[in-house]
Amino acid sequence: MLVARGACAGRSSFSPPGNGESARCPGDAGTAVGYVQLMGNEHENLSWQAFGDASRELAETIAADGFRPDIILAIARGGMFIAGALGYALSVKNLHLVNVEFYTGEGTTLDMPVMLPPVPQAVDFSAKKVLIADDVADSGKTLALVHEFVREQVDEARTAVIYEKPRSAVRCDYAWRRTDLWIDFPWSSEEPVA
Repeated sequence: MLVARGACAGRSSFSPPGNGESARCPGDAGTAVGYVQLMGNEHENLSWQAFGDASRELAETIAADGFRPDIILAIARGGMFIAGALGYALSVKNLHLVNVEFYTGEGTTLDMPVMLPPVPQAVDFSAKKVLIADDVADSGKTLALVHEFVREQVDEARTAVIYEKPRSAVRCDYAWRRTDLWIDFPWSSEEPVA
């Protein structure tokens, strides 16, 4: 199976710039992504505009690979955004949601990811091509749990993420960018209002 990588993946010469600057992949007209320094820890800051560009590039990579999913399965909550964008770009109207709890804060997790109710019926995916979408493959444990959940029921399952961390136990089929940094996504970078 072809493992597609977007943006800066595999480019050894890519390194984040200094505080508050933007970077581009060498030799690429790719999307600029900001980097910020917070209390000594460097973060990658994905804006809404950069998310739009990333989701379109990711969809183009999936389409160019010839994969035509019947269903996109979003891992809530971060995966809902990329699943919706991929659904529109790939003309897939059949989107499902699975809610998995794992991260409890920046760098803190439960011991293992847990699927929260309502859990989709695996039979809903029977003999279908499923694209599992999430915002990031950090440890890879969440993606592994969801992939295992649908694996026996589907014709084929592939994974797509905006970011993949080098330490991820799962090598995603499609990843827009690789990074070691903590990512500030536009939907979760601010404190909740309630």
